[in-house]
Amino acid sequence: GLVMYAMRGNINLFYTPADVVAGKAPANVPLRVGGMVEEGSVVRSDDSLTVKFRITDFKGTVAVEYTGILPDLFDEGQGAVASGELSEQGVLVATEVLAKHDETYMPPEVAAALESAGKSIDGPHPGGKSQ
Repeated sequence: GLVMYAMRGNINLFYTPADVVAGKAPANVPLRVGGMVEEGSVVRSDDSLTVKFRITDFKGTVAVEYTGILPDLFDEGQGAVASGELSEQGVLVATEVLAKHDETYMPPEVAAALESAGKSIDGPHPGGKSQ
């Protein structure tokens, strides 16, 4: 019981964007949301390291706000997982953003979410980029 109590703050549950849109993800609780970075959604601040973008699984879309340096492989149309807390307004305020690390890898949660949405993870992705 003590181990579970000590670990409760370190457990980040994974949700798909469709789960978040459906209201299954709790607000103000550490969680992860993964999918594809929506084409045309990345907006960088002119005077800070804040970046806003949307993650989609093609069934739902979640707005993400992150302040920091994004991974080199972060790009529109590519897989990403954002960790943080969902605000009352439904925006994921991320503390960490992970991008796939090479041309053949995609986080298992993201691959499963995309496959359940009927999207191929092996072929071309929206926007003309392929895995």
